[in-house]
Amino acid sequence: MAFLADALSRIKPSATIAVQQKARELKTAGRDVIGLGAGEPDFDTPDNIKNAAIEAIRRGETKYPPVSGIAPLREAIAAKFKRENGLDYKPEQTIVGTGGKQILFNAFMATLNAGDEVAIPTPYWVSYPEMVALCGGTPVFAETTIDNGFKLTAEALEKAITPKTKWLIMNSPSNPSGAAYTEAELRALADVLMKHDHVWTLTDDMYEHLTYGDFEFKTLAQVEPGLYDRTLTMNGVSKAYAMTGWRIGYAAGPLALIKAMDTIQGQQTSGACSIAQWAAVEALNGPQDFIARNKKVFEGRRDLVVSMLNQATGIDCPVPEGAFYVYPSCKGLIGKTAPSGKVIDSDETFVTELLEAEGVAVVHGSAFGLGPNFRISYATSEELLEEACSRIQRFAASLK
Repeated sequence: MAFLADALSRIKPSATIAVQQKARELKTAGRDVIGLGAGEPDFDTPDNIKNAAIEAIRRGETKYPPVSGIAPLREAIAAKFKRENGLDYKPEQTIVGTGGKQILFNAFMATLNAGDEVAIPTPYWVSYPEMVALCGGTPVFAETTIDNGFKLTAEALEKAITPKTKWLIMNSPSNPSGAAYTEAELRALADVLMKHDHVWTLTDDMYEHLTYGDFEFKTLAQVEPGLYDRTLTMNGVSKAYAMTGWRIGYAAGPLALIKAMDTIQGQQTSGACSIAQWAAVEALNGPQDFIARNKKVFEGRRDLVVSMLNQATGIDCPVPEGAFYVYPSCKGLIGKTAPSGKVIDSDETFVTELLEAEGVAVVHGSAFGLGPNFRISYATSEELLEEACSRIQRFAASLK
């Protein structure tokens, strides 16, 4: 339509949201569909957090909040970064947004000019390149491989950096691959970044608390203090605290950047929901023991899914270190023919045919910039995961 903005031509709809919507439509039409596309925990928000929100309503905490967040939450965020990450931020160096997406948008809108490049490792969360493009920047993809665990290497990072690079986005543990970087792996990347002082880093640590086994989480500015003054460390309460619908993301970084992001947000949404902010205060300051319990459940689900997928014909599923996704390769099935008569010529065709034949909704890897793979969210019951993986095994075996 002629009256729509040219910027819309630079972005495409979210593939993960599209898969969830397709699964919902099929269920409404009476199909037996198992949806494994959603990136949210199936656990309920803990009662102490809910109660904090209810108490905030009763206290009358229902007025416009400050743009960058209520003081108790900004203090809790600064305390969290010190306690868990060894990072010293003053409350005024923090900002609260309506989910992690707004934090990212604020940062890019405040810093990107036409021609600026943002280095993004593949596979990436679907929204990163779209946000960069919408804010006038150019996404530059740094490739990873299944053989190196879908992790950015120092060599690939060096290759992606140009004089125009303004940001590197680091997401560990990763959506979609679940890959998480060790301290040594971050050290190698930090060594490259220290040579390029025009490059800032945005670390998306949203899945920080969801790592498995004896993996020890570290964030980049923690590993290399020399990067502190050009790092925006982002996190939120969505995943670890099962608070996706509360829409609270936050970040900390250099004061000048935070002030610029505050200016953007002040003309956009102003402060995030006051009630959700008080709930987030309780999330960060209150009991944390449920996180370990939920992690144990997620770890069991991960092991079940990895085991069953690796028993499927033509599928190779690495063991991820964190988050609640697996990112298996379906390379061994490309070129085969589905029961419908369609040739599996891509991961997108694979997931489409899987949904039609077996009623399992997953997201194709090309939407995340790296195929032929597909993403499964194991944030659902073991019973459903076992049934879904059995269907995937059956579908893979049916290809000729």
